[in-house]
Amino acid sequence: MARMSYRGITHTKVAKTKVASRDFRLPTQASRRRGGEAARTTKTCGYFAPPEDWHEPTGETGQSYKFIYQSPGEGFRHVLTEEEIRARLNELPSWMIEGLEVVQLSRLTRKKLSFPCYGMQWGAAIYLYPMDESLIEYFPHPPRPEQLVEANMFGANWEEDADGYWRLEWTEETIKDFYLNNVLVHELGHLLDTRNNSYVARERYAEWFAIEYGYRPSRRKQLAKRATQKVVRRHHRT
Repeated sequence: MARMSYRGITHTKVAKTKVASRDFRLPTQASRRRGGEAARTTKTCGYFAPPEDWHEPTGETGQSYKFIYQSPGEGFRHVLTEEEIRARLNELPSWMIEGLEVVQLSRLTRKKLSFPCYGMQWGAAIYLYPMDESLIEYFPHPPRPEQLVEANMFGANWEEDADGYWRLEWTEETIKDFYLNNVLVHELGHLLDTRNNSYVARERYAEWFAIEYGYRPSRRKQLAKRATQKVVRRHHRT
C-alpha cells in the first residue's frame, strides 16, 4: 500500500497561463500535503492512481539502497541530488534505513499531475517528485492554519494574487530544507510504521516522525552553526 503526501492543485484558468505546468490545474480541494493512500489499481485503492515504476521488495535493504533518477519532466525540476539525499539519510541512526531498498527521483507526467504529490512511500521504496521550475505553487483557496504553520516552519511565503489565487513561494534554500527535513523523513516514517493501519494514525505518526527526526534536529544544527559564526567582542578597560 502506497503512502502519499499530496501537493495542492488548482482550477484550470483559460485566459491566463503563467507557467506551462499550471495548464493542468484541476478543480479539487487545495492541499499541499493531504496525506493519503494509493495502490497500483483502482480496484485496490478505490480511486485513480497514475502509473509509476513500482519496485517490489527484494530484501536487499540498508546502506546499499538503490538510487534511481528519472528526468523531472518539462517545466519541472528535482529539488535534491543523490548526494544530498544520501548525506541526509546517513545522519539518521542506521536502524532507520535498514528496511529501505530504493529512493527514486520520479518524473512528473500529465497523468501524474492529476494526482500530484511531493513524495510517496510504497513497500521498501521512497519516491520524491519534482517541483515547478519557478518554485511557486498556486492554490484556489486561502491556506488552512496548518499550512500557514508549515510554511512558517520552513520559510516559505503565502501571497494572494490580484485574481484571487493564492501562491506559495519557495526559495532554493527553503525548498531544499523542506524536502530534506520534511518530505524525505516523512516518507521514511511511513516505511518504518509497521504498527498503525488506519490512514489517520499512519499520517499522524509520519508527521510526528518528520518533526522529531527531521525538523527539530535540523534546527538545532542551524542554531549551533549560527552560534559559531557570531563575532565575540571583548571590551577592555583603558
